[in-house]
Amino acid sequence: MRKLFVLFTIALALIISGAALAQDSEPQYAGLDMDLSGITIRMATIGGGQYEAMYGSIPVFEEATGARVEIVALLDGFAIDQKLKLDFATGAVDYDVAWDHTSFVAQYVPFLEPLNPYFTEEELAQFSPAILDAATINGNLLLIPRHADVSALHYRADLYNNPDIAEAYRAATGMELTVPTTLEEIDRQARFFVQNGYSTYGYGMAGKEEALTGRFYEFLFASGGALFNENFEPTFNDAIGVQVATLLREWYRDGILPPDTTSLLWDGDAQNFCNGDVALKLEWYGWYSYFQDAASCPRIAGNFGLARGPIGFDNPGATHTGWAGAHAFSIPAAAQNKQAAAQLIKFLTSERVAYEEAQLGFLPVRDDVWARLIEDASRSDVELNRIRLETARIQINEDFRTPPLIAEWIPFSNIFFPQLQAIILGDVEPQAGLDAAAEATRQLMADAGYYN
Repeated sequence: MRKLFVLFTIALALIISGAALAQDSEPQYAGLDMDLSGITIRMATIGGGQYEAMYGSIPVFEEATGARVEIVALLDGFAIDQKLKLDFATGAVDYDVAWDHTSFVAQYVPFLEPLNPYFTEEELAQFSPAILDAATINGNLLLIPRHADVSALHYRADLYNNPDIAEAYRAATGMELTVPTTLEEIDRQARFFVQNGYSTYGYGMAGKEEALTGRFYEFLFASGGALFNENFEPTFNDAIGVQVATLLREWYRDGILPPDTTSLLWDGDAQNFCNGDVALKLEWYGWYSYFQDAASCPRIAGNFGLARGPIGFDNPGATHTGWAGAHAFSIPAAAQNKQAAAQLIKFLTSERVAYEEAQLGFLPVRDDVWARLIEDASRSDVELNRIRLETARIQINEDFRTPPLIAEWIPFSNIFFPQLQAIILGDVEPQAGLDAAAEATRQLMADAGYYN
């Protein structure tokens, strides 16, 4: 009886909202129009940080459909990837909905259910076409995006708004202290802040696993370089790659990077910025609400700025940074409740849930949610709310760069990042370390059949 009342309430809300102007209506749920009584939908998904807030909406789905949702794995991005690969390889999949990502999906292709039969064109119409294109392999739609992200420059506003620091910088360099737009400016300013005691560290970054590989990739393409050529031969050990690796090595040697950088992943790296210990860093928009929370980050809340990523080293083809990707949901081919899984994904990626998650700072993948956020920002008293959206739209439109969409991305990363760590720590020279990584990478790609 209670479920019938919930369905009636939802139907009434839909009727009322349909009669209202779009901008005045409430964002809508989806996936609630099927009776799933007695079905348990099992999920293996990402957790940690702000990722778990979305799952608080699941009781609405359960109440309306009669289904029960059981989260059987809640792991960080690297751990959930390891679980999925192991489960797929051993036939141990016992869940219906799985976390996915545009950077990871290529390696899961044989084990995923094509989603084309479960989603209509109308249901997909509000999603970013670019992301759906990246999610479609051999004509099969393999994931439904949850939210996107692209790295933006985060900086301590107090350093840039302090006239005494500005004057000291002018005296030391002969230049004005403005938010940097190039990698050379970041290097110069980060060193100034550390050497003059204005910040404990000049720059922050996660320094291991795919997080480190991705940051190197970002600096590399922004400086006109590439990880691979058109034949998938590694090219990251060329002069531009050495230039980027040398910068990271010198930053570590000179105390610009924190000493524990090579043991940090996203949470630890973000915490250094949250503590006010880092002057500048490329960071995901998804951390926005965390950094703005005075209870969690009293040192930085209300005291940081956002800007478009810098242009890399001055080489031909240099452009803005913009490492990007999209978190998503997929249905394993071995799932026992595929139609029910599709309904849950429709709910979790619906306008209302996506809009609520976007309040945490995540960038939406739906046009209807973008429209609401922009309208919200126009009424906000916090100027950074507007700046964040304006900057994000520029980056998504002009700077959005995913890693190579190859199944070997993570195996490649596992070859590459230990060599880069050794370079950063001073255990191997940049050229030698990159050459070793290139040789191992070439063997990886040859074994995978790229050069046949």
